[in-house]
Amino acid sequence: MELYSYFRSSTSYRTRIAMNLKGLEYDYISVNLAEDKQLEAAFKAVNPQGLVPVLQVDDLRLYQSPAILEWLEEVYPNHPLLPKDAAGRMQVRALSAMIGCDIHPLNNRRILQYLRNELTVGEDEVMAWCNRWISEGFSALEKRLAEDKNRGKFCYGDSPTFADCYLIPQVSSARRFKVDLSLYPNIVEIDTHCRALKAFADADPMMQPDAPSV
Repeated sequence: MELYSYFRSSTSYRTRIAMNLKGLEYDYISVNLAEDKQLEAAFKAVNPQGLVPVLQVDDLRLYQSPAILEWLEEVYPNHPLLPKDAAGRMQVRALSAMIGCDIHPLNNRRILQYLRNELTVGEDEVMAWCNRWISEGFSALEKRLAEDKNRGKFCYGDSPTFADCYLIPQVSSARRFKVDLSLYPNIVEIDTHCRALKAFADADPMMQPDAPSV
C-alpha cells in the first residue's frame, strides 16, 4: 500500500487514522501542498483532481477519503469502524458527514487560498471565516453528541468509528484557527479519549515524515 498524503491535510489525517485502527501498514508518499506539488503534472497523473489522499493498492487506485474509508471497511472487516446495525451505521455516517461535508470544506486550504489570493482577504478575516464555520458546525455536532444518552467514550459507542476519524482532524484545525473549544465539552472529551490511542497518536500531523522539524 502507498498513501499519497500531506501531514496537515485533514482528509489524509482521517485516512491515516482509519488505516492505523485497521492495523494496516503503508508507505507514506508526501505531496507538499504548501509548495503546490498537487498541481504539478506528476501528481495530476495520479489524481486529476490534484487532491490528497490517494491510496494505491497494487493496481487499484483509490481517491476521496469517504470512499477510501468505506473500501477499507469492506475489504478489511477486522477492527470494524461501523456499527453492526443499520441505524447505528446511519448515525455514524451522519456524524461523519456533518464534519466532512458541512465543516471541513469551508476551511479547506483551497478555499482559504482563494480568499487570500483572489479576493485579497486579510489574515484576520480568514481566521474569522474559519472560526465562524467551525464553531457553527461544532455547535450542532455537540448537540447531537449530548443527545445520545447511550454514547460511550467516542462519537458512537465505546470504540472508534468513522466519526472519530473525521472528528479528530477537525479538532486539530479548530485549535489552529483558535476556536474556543471550551464551548464543546463532549467534543473535547472524545478528542482526549482518541488521542490516548496509539492509532490516533501515530496519525497526528506532527508525527508524519513530512512534518516540519520545529
